Amino acid sequence: MMNRYVRLNIERPEKAFVKEFMDYDVSTVYEAQGKIGLLNYDLRPIIEGSFICGPAITVTCMAGDNLMIHAAIEAVQPGDVLVVSTIGESHHGMIGELIARALMEKGVQGVIIDAGIRDVKQLRKLGFPVWSKAIYSQGTTKNRGGWVNAPCVCGGVQINPGDLIMADDDGVVRIKSVNIETVLELTKKRVEREKIVKSKIKNGELSIDFYNLRPILEKEEVVYIDFFNVNV
Repeated sequence: MMNRYVRLNIERPEKAFVKEFMDYDVSTVYEAQGKIGLLNYDLRPIIEGSFICGPAITVTCMAGDNLMIHAAIEAVQPGDVLVVSTIGESHHGMIGELIARALMEKGVQGVIIDAGIRDVKQLRKLGFPVWSKAIYSQGTTKNRGGWVNAPCVCGGVQINPGDLIMADDDGVVRIKSVNIETVLELTKKRVEREKIVKSKIKNGELSIDFYNLRPILEKEEVVYIDFFNVNV
């Protein structure tokens, strides 16, 4: 097995790019980059209306052990997003109020964790955004090594340290660091196209027409009926 380590320094995206991405949302970016990078649907926010966007600090823990989360606190910088995965399935409460407070003191925007959390009432009072797959009080150990800032798989998606992570009520999406400029331009173009669609809707046009979907209905042998013609 590869040596376990804590990498303190990583290359982060330019702050200007991160700031521009903050104008958009998860669904738009996911669609713009070709419907890739979306983490599993069971990673849900504990605070509705939360939004975070920043570089990933990746943590790989052994299931039921949060030692490496404590180690990661030394590596984070303001604006980072902590991304936590586990080796082995885990629903333990890996993060609670105390770790959240420590991360907030370091300026971390929030946490994406493919495991459980606890102290949710306190986390909500703190206003600390977390996306997790479970809320469960089961405690953890702190005696098994892992990795900080190594590539990991969280929510079914490989994430490298420094990748851009965006999360909102729709879920969590990863933008590869090497693709940030390209995805940003694709996102801008998608938003412009959506403005045109919104204008068509406002003018009373039907999506079935401006998306040219009637031929597909015909191909699928979908027929139109009315109240007086139900025998088809």
